[in-house]
Amino acid sequence: MPVKQLTVFLENKAGRLAEVAKILKDKNINLQGFSTTEARDYGILRLVVSDTELARQSLKEAGFTTHIADAICVKVEDKPGELFKVLDVLAKEGINIDYIYVIAGTRLVLSVQDIQKAEEILKKNNVLLC
Repeated sequence: MPVKQLTVFLENKAGRLAEVAKILKDKNINLQGFSTTEARDYGILRLVVSDTELARQSLKEAGFTTHIADAICVKVEDKPGELFKVLDVLAKEGINIDYIYVIAGTRLVLSVQDIQKAEEILKKNNVLLC
């Protein structure tokens, strides 16, 4: 089952990331994991949170541009070769990964074009999904 990922587009200036964190805190939304990327004038914040819809609504009300997308969450062990195992299984089946990041230590979030196919391949190869 895919996880819901919330993407927030931020101006690249001091305090904007803290503003997002405060909104989540004030709404009692748990931040389970996140990733940031940046360009010169803006940043992209990807979040996995306890209440995606409430987070999106709260951030939109505060003037942030947001987007919700499905992603895959994979559980891996904390040992050498685990990332390779996941990536190799998908690569052998021709699944391209758009981006990947870690949440909560040993859980990976992957963005792929065909989530259902990728999940089936991972399950078939004994990769645990979150």
